[in-house]
Amino acid sequence: MQRIVQSFSQAVVLVAALVMAGCATAPPADDPDAVAEFKQTNDPIEPANRVVYAVNDKIDQVVLRPVAVGYNYVLAPGVRSHIHNLLDNLGNPVTLMNDMLQGKPRRAGDTLMRLVLNTTIGVGGFFDVATGWGWPAHDADLGMTFAVWGAPEGPYLMLPIFGPSNPRDGIGMVGDMAATPTGYLPHGLENTVFGYTKTVVGAVDARAGVVDDLDKIKAQALDPYATIRSLWRQHRQSQIDEAKKPEILTQPSAWGGSK
Repeated sequence: MQRIVQSFSQAVVLVAALVMAGCATAPPADDPDAVAEFKQTNDPIEPANRVVYAVNDKIDQVVLRPVAVGYNYVLAPGVRSHIHNLLDNLGNPVTLMNDMLQGKPRRAGDTLMRLVLNTTIGVGGFFDVATGWGWPAHDADLGMTFAVWGAPEGPYLMLPIFGPSNPRDGIGMVGDMAATPTGYLPHGLENTVFGYTKTVVGAVDARAGVVDDLDKIKAQALDPYATIRSLWRQHRQSQIDEAKKPEILTQPSAWGGSK
């Protein structure tokens, strides 16, 4: 896991350097249509991003998609759901950290309850009992925390292997990976195997969940790169908008209150 964090950190630094070296100049102010398009895409190094996208897409076609399709075929939906629950539970400590950093005590309490209930009654996280009892999952990562603090997103980036991002989220992802509790377990073969297994299974689980959606985009979109960029940015902005909402301190639904 530590090597993965280091490799990703190097990738972020490299891409950031490309951004600094190759940022496109904004169009003149007297061309409002060009200015509007420039701001909407926020993709000043689009040529370089498209090269990275092409490489990622080739890797996806050769490795990730076939594995994800096989994963969906071999494992029943219920089994895949249990694996996803386990991965979600392993990520709850990082979610809890970001809830606290964002100054959201209610959301932090929800995450803590999810971690306790799913780890104990949910048998390590294989069963998501917390959602049914009034503590549903929510998104929280360091990139969102930086956004809540007011950090700008920066230009759109297509990172090697990791896909759509931006400098703020790329740095945040490095921080989240470094903060994962499993990275601080005693070093040894078991921990190394567990770390790599968690990373690989997490990647396969994530890819398996969007097999049909990505297939449709690639089959129907005139420009899959631009479509993926637009959809990712919209989804990411909706996550950040949700994180920025004022927190309402009410009782969980399991206690008869409202969320």
